[in-house]
Formats: sequence, structure tokens, C-alpha cells
Amino acid sequence: MPLTRIALRAGKPAEYKKALTQGIQRALVETCNVPKDDIFMLITEHAAENFVYDNQYLNVERSDDLVIVQITFNNTRTLDQKKALYKRMADELAASPGLRREDVFINLVEVLKENWSFGNGLAQYAL
Repeated sequence: MPLTRIALRAGKPAEYKKALTQGIQRALVETCNVPKDDIFMLITEHAAENFVYDNQYLNVERSDDLVIVQITFNNTRTLDQKKALYKRMADELAASPGLRREDVFINLVEVLKENWSFGNGLAQYAL
């Protein structure tokens, strides 16, 4: 069960943001065994002065189209799955909405299964 946060500069149309969520979800399903309908994503848009980044860190040439994707999920994925996710997500987002691979920044946050409650005040994965 991933929780995905997507941050980008304000001003992109709804279709662009929909393409982001769809591409990210496809990458998660295809590389990390996430069920197709297991989708929880939050998009935040930021004014230029509130979206601060290094446009050349580690020799990656980033533009103002940078999209930062942070995914929180269980600590059950292998290194190979994570690498496959990074590549697949960059490929998906390059195909649609046409994002440059250099502008796909991904951060994974791994948690224990008992750190989730999906409602009703229960820790469903810890039962």
C-alpha cells in the first residue's frame, strides 16, 4: 500500500497531473507488486518561490518542470525492484505527459507494516 506525494510547480493542466498519477501507478504495479486499484496519491503545487531545488546536483540537469515523487510503502521491496521502479517511472512519465527523465526525482520512504491504518482506527496489516 503505497502513499504517493507528488510535488511540482503550479500551473500544469489537469490532464498533465492525471498523466503523472497514471504513469506512477503503472510503474508501481509493474515493478513492485502493487495491486492496480491500490492508489492513494496527493498532488501539491507550489509557487516558484516555494519550489526550491538544485538544478545540477549530481550532474543531473533539472528544469523548472521538475516533479518530486515521494512514495511511502512497506519495507518489503528488493533493491532490484527499487531500481526497476525508478527506471519504469522515468520511462512512463517521459511517454506521458512528456516529462524529461532528468526532471523525475524519486524518494522512497520505507516503513514497517504496523505503521498503517486504513480506517476504523485499526492497524489492518498488524492484525
